[in-house]
Amino acid sequence: MEKLVEVTRGPLVESIHRGSIAVVDAEGNLIAWAGDPEYTTYYRSSAKPIQALPVITSGAADKFKFSDEEIAIICASHSGEEEHVRVVTGILEKLELSPEFLLCGVHPPFYSPRAVEIWRQGEQPSTVHCNCSGKHSGMLALCKFNNWPLENYQELTHPLQKLLLKTMKEFHNLENIAVGVDGCGVPVYGMPLREMARGFARLADPTHVAGANIAAVKRVVSSMTQYPRLVAGTGRLDAILMEKLGDKLVTKCGAEGVQCIGLLDRGIGITIKIEDGNIRATEPVAIEVLRQLGVVSEAELKDFAEQHHPPIKNHRKETVGTIRPTFKLTFK
Repeated sequence: MEKLVEVTRGPLVESIHRGSIAVVDAEGNLIAWAGDPEYTTYYRSSAKPIQALPVITSGAADKFKFSDEEIAIICASHSGEEEHVRVVTGILEKLELSPEFLLCGVHPPFYSPRAVEIWRQGEQPSTVHCNCSGKHSGMLALCKFNNWPLENYQELTHPLQKLLLKTMKEFHNLENIAVGVDGCGVPVYGMPLREMARGFARLADPTHVAGANIAAVKRVVSSMTQYPRLVAGTGRLDAILMEKLGDKLVTKCGAEGVQCIGLLDRGIGITIKIEDGNIRATEPVAIEVLRQLGVVSEAELKDFAEQHHPPIKNHRKETVGTIRPTFKLTFK
């Protein structure tokens, strides 16, 4: 791992975040890197766009007449805002299922004003507020379409999870994928950063993808870039990048400091992993990678100032430091 970010307070560097970066083409050829591009970790929620592909290729999306908004939310780690809940609820209504069928667990909305509003109303968050409820609604759609059991669909032995693991292996041309349990209870996939980047390169350039997946990839990417706020939420990096650069890239965050980006006009994939999992380092690293690759020009950096050098503020809202990227990519 390499030092990627410094956190300053006044004249001192108070903390350091290390990590690794891989930049590859759709064939997996390494273009640039920092740290260890072969470092193996979990994809986490960055895998959601690929997990969404069978919803389309199976015919489930057509049968249930899913809109592009609904495809976007199936790929999302949403913030539990009203528009997110509306779209997830719409999917469940099409499936004729209640939120109780979602096995993603419950947590307060990431969007704090909505979480406070629920608390003030004396209510409790439900499964639809979980950031993974869109992905799980897509999983339920596959179960209903294939007449698979709706119970225990999170188990690796369930036909749904067998299909999704097969999809991940085929999409990445990998046989050996580590499998753990994600925060929402379903399997999560582990592989080298370079392989994750190749996955996003293939999302950006589906000519390297087999058969029906080409059209599915195009619909997933189009839905995500058309509805970036559904993929993430207010003030979050995925939404900001795709709102401003959606004609150039598709991006999806993952927990524990993972960020994956596909450059649509170049067929290039990028994976970032922050070693300590602290997501405060992800934004400045992502913007700096895009700057060094020429995706974001020096003139455009002002539009990403809050993400490129996030300020450190005290309780009086005074700026007392900054989070700044410090790395330089090595180009092959």
